[in-house]
Amino acid sequence: MPRTKERLLIVEDEPSIRESLSSALTEIGYPVRTAEDGFSALLEIRKQIPDMILSDLNMPGMSGFELLSVVRRRFPAIPVIAMSGAFSGDEVPSGVAADAFYQKGSGVRSLLKIMESLTPPKRMPARRPHPSAPLWIQQDENDADGMPYVSIACPECLRSFRQHVDGSLSVVREAHCAYCRIPIYYTIAEPVDWVPGQPLLTRRRQVESSGRPQLQH
Repeated sequence: MPRTKERLLIVEDEPSIRESLSSALTEIGYPVRTAEDGFSALLEIRKQIPDMILSDLNMPGMSGFELLSVVRRRFPAIPVIAMSGAFSGDEVPSGVAADAFYQKGSGVRSLLKIMESLTPPKRMPARRPHPSAPLWIQQDENDADGMPYVSIACPECLRSFRQHVDGSLSVVREAHCAYCRIPIYYTIAEPVDWVPGQPLLTRRRQVESSGRPQLQH
């Protein structure tokens, strides 16, 4: 029985290269999906986890250097191949979190040999958003305009961004990553009652001002 071809994700910002690689590997029998940069690749991984990733290194937005670092931390079982025309040879460039390196222009046969040398991984189930398990985040200070905010580390692209806190009393809040735009559900560890135009008062400070006894932690 012939071996099932690995599901491949090709990440390349140059359309001609992306399309030619996709066509060549699809014709051989590989199920191929493509992405034009690191952020698009993370969205594709979110839909379905691939068996193998082939990524360019120099791309706008989120480069392959950063993408492969994120993949190595979040999905260490996925074999990844870095590719570039800026490096030569078959050695993985220093500092690149990849299992192998493919020099652009060296031919599809060379790429196939690299792909076949990597141990086929076990198929992994697609990872789906889980809004019922929000992030717990500590309240930060106010910004220069006096607006309260929290700092959120995106679980998808691992970049951090600021999110202003409105007057909502909802326990679970929703934000969208400033970089990859995925929805993120979070809860502020110490709830905030805030009225626009007034200084930020935490619940503890409100208790102090009301004269009620404080809870001992």
